[in-house]
Amino acid sequence: MNDDKRHPRALLHARGLHPKKKYGQNFLMDSGAAHRIARLSLLDAPPGARVLEIGAGTGALTAALLDEGASVTALEIDPNLIGVLHDRDELSRATVVQGDALTFDYAEFAAHGPWVAAGNLPYNIATPLMLLLIEMDAGPQSLTVMIQKDVADRLAARPGTAAYGSLSVAVQYAMQVERAFTLGPRAFYPPPKIDSTVVKLTRRERPAVAPRDLALFRKVVRAAFAYRRKTLANSLALALDTDRSRIAAAIAASHLAPESRGEQLDLNDFCRLADSLAG
Repeated sequence: MNDDKRHPRALLHARGLHPKKKYGQNFLMDSGAAHRIARLSLLDAPPGARVLEIGAGTGALTAALLDEGASVTALEIDPNLIGVLHDRDELSRATVVQGDALTFDYAEFAAHGPWVAAGNLPYNIATPLMLLLIEMDAGPQSLTVMIQKDVADRLAARPGTAAYGSLSVAVQYAMQVERAFTLGPRAFYPPPKIDSTVVKLTRRERPAVAPRDLALFRKVVRAAFAYRRKTLANSLALALDTDRSRIAAAIAASHLAPESRGEQLDLNDFCRLADSLAG
């Protein structure tokens, strides 16, 4: 742990600041873990790739990325923490930007060349943010992120398991999922109530499947899990507001059992089903 002036508590105290629940602030204290994340984020990165750090906080990962030779743009929503980051001389080579990760202009950032994303993501925005980055045009080549352990379980889940859902399918369609390591609450200030897991999502050279209509494929996946206690046919009919006979015909044409449920289908099954519904 960093028991010195760079400890998050000391950095905040120097400015009379406290962690803010509205931003989901749990600051990483473990410098060794920060360097592991930094090295993992740069491993196999495209030549010249820039790192966009999401949620720089008090700069633990920012410092580690710079130590590993990365070109870093550090995004932070909390204006008070912008001052903390600027006060740290060792972070002077990073470009610090105040902004909301959910509304940041990623397209403009991507226009300047290859990039990867890294960060200790606030739990309350981790899922929508990952989907935004995965599904955008010219998205990052990889995301190396700290997220809550149960969300990491969902990213890597296989069909037929309790954790498998629409998030699993959406991520695995575009990305390869690697679970790196898990940290307990004591690695953070203040300590959260749950364990956190570092995952690396690396963009596939081509998506895992090739549906004829990607928008419909994504809609079908979401609909299949919208009513988890119902059969696939009933869930799709309700969520898509489509005649059940048409749904049943598409399921049969996809060589799926009539009583199938969404959690039993893999990526290829969903692709066949979406193509059948596309007509």
